Amino acid sequence: MSPTPNPIAKARPRRWAIALLRMIGWRLDLPAPTASKVLVIVYPHTSNWDFPLGLLTRWASGWPIRWLGKHTIFVGPFNRILRRWGGIPVNRAAAGGFIESLVADINRRETLILAMAPEGTRARQEYWKSGFLRIAHAAKLDLGIGYIDFATRTIGIREYMRLSGDEAADMAHIAKAYEGIRGYRPEQAGPIRLRPPAP
Repeated sequence: MSPTPNPIAKARPRRWAIALLRMIGWRLDLPAPTASKVLVIVYPHTSNWDFPLGLLTRWASGWPIRWLGKHTIFVGPFNRILRRWGGIPVNRAAAGGFIESLVADINRRETLILAMAPEGTRARQEYWKSGFLRIAHAAKLDLGIGYIDFATRTIGIREYMRLSGDEAADMAHIAKAYEGIRGYRPEQAGPIRLRPPAP
């Protein structure tokens, strides 16, 4: 069973979000998820504009999307509202155990689309964070290749893939899928690769 929109509770915000995206010249290309629970990575992440566009996409799709965000934005009155909008705060400086608790939460749910930016920040990074692979493997999730393309003003998912366990081959496949995608600040988009293991 794939996640589907709630036809009653989500109808009005979906219409508003779809209308607003069209008004500002954006379109969606969101093929249905291949499973009841998937992990969608979003690349490139080069601008603050990615966040409101991502939220509009969440509402427009009607899917049960949750997303990982830097814990520093979950402050004051924004904490409750961002969590209500699907946010999950991540403190990378904190002690380990986050991925394990997240996977346990994923396993308790019947349906879920979890979105995250593997770069970890909108500033240029030379390597992706490997957490998305650890989460997908541990929770046995298909991987969605999500993007926000400012060249064509399209927000979508290129494909869903099942990780093979061959890290190099999987990363090469992901890099191929993202060819031609352009962020708001292309110079901020780092290469699609993981940090090599320490010798």
